[in-house]
Amino acid sequence: MNALSHHDIWDAIDALASRHGLSASGLARRAGLDATAFNPSKRVLADGRRRWPSTESIAKVLEATGESIGELFGLPVNGAGPAMRRVPLIGLAQAGDGGYFDDGGFAVGSGWDVIEFPEVGHDHVYALEISGDSMEPVYRDGDVIIVAPGASLRRGDRVVAKTRGGEVMAKILGRRTADTVELVSLNPTHQDRLIAVSDMAWIARIIWASQ
Repeated sequence: MNALSHHDIWDAIDALASRHGLSASGLARRAGLDATAFNPSKRVLADGRRRWPSTESIAKVLEATGESIGELFGLPVNGAGPAMRRVPLIGLAQAGDGGYFDDGGFAVGSGWDVIEFPEVGHDHVYALEISGDSMEPVYRDGDVIIVAPGASLRRGDRVVAKTRGGEVMAKILGRRTADTVELVSLNPTHQDRLIAVSDMAWIARIIWASQ
């Protein structure tokens, strides 16, 4: 077997992150590492020398994901395995900033990162990375949710909603009337919301989450 190159090892780590629905930073956080540990900018030192991930970092990643060392370096890379697609990704905390969504909740503009993700059968999906603990125990820091704007909505669906004031939140869709929308909190320590329809910009269904 040929020795693994610097490129092969970082590709395997990126593939592992994608397999678990995580960005490189999300994988690092899941493993208890600094969020920037696997960022592309950290893979080459300031003097141009290549930086290799430490064996301790790899061990923590394997423990956090339940993968073996063989599975890590045997993950499909460069198009092998199940059909993949490139999905735009931003942090949920960024999503309230202007320029990321159109009036229908579809991803637009620049500034998005990209992750490779298995084909999910919906057009125009995008990914949001959870930060903090406000959505526990349903979503944890570093989890990635896949959102499908335009997908049909029913009471009880997990959704991402944006108000006209720019607030973006992940909730459970409750009762809807002609005038109001009920959004039930995922974290029981946070209050449910009752928002006027006129104050809602859009609501989109969460179709998958890494957990």
